[in-house]
Amino acid sequence: MVVLSSYVQGRWVVPDVDEADAAPVRDAVTGEEIARLSTTGIDMAAALEHGRAVGGPGLRALTFHQRAALLKALASTLREHRDELYALSTRSGATRADARFDVDGGIGVLLTYASRGRRELPNDNVLLDGTLEALGRGGTFVGQHIWTPRHGVAVQINAFNFPVWGPLEKFAPAFLAGVPSLVKPASPTAYITHRLVQLIVGSGLLPAGALQLITGSAGDLLDHLTDQDLLGFTGSASTARKLRAHPAVVAAGVRFTAEADSLNCSILGPDAVPGTPEFDLYVNALTTEMTVKAGQKCTAIRRAIVPNSMLDAVGEAVSERLAKIVIGNPADPSVGMGALAGLEQREDVRRSLKALLDVSTVVFGDPDHVEVIGADADRGAFMSPILLRANGDRAEPHEVEAFGPISTLIGYEKVADAIALAIRGKGSLVGSLITHDQDVAREVVLGIAPWHGRMLVLDRADAGESTGHGSPLPTLVHGGPGRAGGGEELGGLRGVQHHMQRSAVQASPQMLTAITGRWTAGADRRVTDVHPFRKSLAELRIGDTVVAGPRTVTVADIDHFAEFTGDNFYAHTDAVAAAANPFFDGRVAHGYLVVSFAAGLFVDPAPGPVLANYGLDNLRFLTPTYPGDELTITLTAKAITPRDGDYGEVRWDADLTKQDGASVAKYDVLTMVAERWPMAAPDQTVAISSEGPK
Repeated sequence: MVVLSSYVQGRWVVPDVDEADAAPVRDAVTGEEIARLSTTGIDMAAALEHGRAVGGPGLRALTFHQRAALLKALASTLREHRDELYALSTRSGATRADARFDVDGGIGVLLTYASRGRRELPNDNVLLDGTLEALGRGGTFVGQHIWTPRHGVAVQINAFNFPVWGPLEKFAPAFLAGVPSLVKPASPTAYITHRLVQLIVGSGLLPAGALQLITGSAGDLLDHLTDQDLLGFTGSASTARKLRAHPAVVAAGVRFTAEADSLNCSILGPDAVPGTPEFDLYVNALTTEMTVKAGQKCTAIRRAIVPNSMLDAVGEAVSERLAKIVIGNPADPSVGMGALAGLEQREDVRRSLKALLDVSTVVFGDPDHVEVIGADADRGAFMSPILLRANGDRAEPHEVEAFGPISTLIGYEKVADAIALAIRGKGSLVGSLITHDQDVAREVVLGIAPWHGRMLVLDRADAGESTGHGSPLPTLVHGGPGRAGGGEELGGLRGVQHHMQRSAVQASPQMLTAITGRWTAGADRRVTDVHPFRKSLAELRIGDTVVAGPRTVTVADIDHFAEFTGDNFYAHTDAVAAAANPFFDGRVAHGYLVVSFAAGLFVDPAPGPVLANYGLDNLRFLTPTYPGDELTITLTAKAITPRDGDYGEVRWDADLTKQDGASVAKYDVLTMVAERWPMAAPDQTVAISSEGPK
């Protein structure tokens, strides 16, 4: 039997151990041994140092955009191997639908972060946070918060239930941030993560040291963590507590985040009576969360909080649905629920179920027997879905999690009671509410949100597009307070910033411009004989400026603009009414009129490298403009962002002032600019093939 290798220090390492001394991993369906695991002989300190010394510098040498492009390419590579990963996943008890949830979900995370990196991050390796802070009256001393990558390794300890999505949802934001990853998968499904990493390494896409894998015990790995390293964990709340208290984690101040098991609830609103769309949505959601991945999801519904008057109806409807679920070998396409991850996992579930049975009544399922197809129910880790109904007000349903296809119905009388019951979970990854009553939705969400990382409000209006109670999304935070671990993952750029350090930088505007690569108000401007709009992206530099004006605003201008646009607001057309306004001394020019005048002043009208103006950001009108005022615009290249292809984006700082120097309006102008000018004609495009340029 093979002992799975680990990928450390740029090579695949087979443990120096006899097979008999390595831990076996078994097929969840047949009980057959798949592989053995051991990390004997692996130098954990050297693996971490390899990530810091080789992986970190290689990643930090790339910009956010370059890292994002690699994530996109990696996602494309993995998509070509989905069927292989689906097939391998059946050995963990996963149906094809379960495997898609895991594999496609993981690839989706890569694509999401690739897209976010290109659209929302600069083509640089430093990220600004917030706005510039003036620290002195003269404008020569300013402050700016910035994000920079931590110079450590992101150690990622994953759970068994999602051997593809789990590693990728931690890896993607770390990689985009510029931090190397060391992945430690859970033993029962480590062979799937092992194959995933083989595919990633085999692609040749990643810089050296960007990803390492250890299959087996973590050994003394945590002893070697330093202040720049990060530790991310998904698993049980008890293990999370041990990791958080590890001496090295505490002593070095290692950044730690945990996504732990939680007693997630789903509340049925009092309006969602049988016959309503919401009642059917609730039944479907509860059935789905009990059976997808055989209930082995940290986001599954463990507590179904239902009005007392509907407990029977919900129990009957869910039982009817569960009775139709075919259980057995997930390789059979007719099977709707496969096995748990292993016999040990099934025994853990049964132990927790016993505690729940002491205070509950079984509504559906047999805790000791299950009918399966295509497999042996005793050799495989099969289990019937079990729907319970709590007997009175007992603590166990709010404290004991059976990590399998088990959920407990809990009754309530008033909405306030449902809120109190939800809170008794002491912190959850997700809670859901199925209601069409907006007042109930507001009361419940505001009542329980502090105890939940994510809230789903489901009704007939959003059901068609809803991703469901148990589906974390890369754009939204995944994590929760209290029992759920107190951590956060994903959440779009929040997940990237978790792997970075936010620092406040105090300096002169000129120095801050040099540090951040973005023009800072108060820094030098560069005015030359060449209009900035005549410069291609390759020629343009931060600080390039055009100053244009003045242009005098007249009453005729204001009248014409009012008539032409239909904007006859009294402050622009009625001198008496305008003078009575506490903000004005008489008729004022339209804000969009003066911005239009500014464009007329700074634009170079001839065809050139500026291809399009695609928007304004942060527009603020600061001082009224009256007839007779003279306007001057100062436009400065603030940020230059190359893109793939023949163009890039330029953000211009616009400061529109009057004759006395007062700013009338400040804003950013966003343009697309050609990389070179003139641009290559279509028939001049260079084609690249495997034989070279053609």
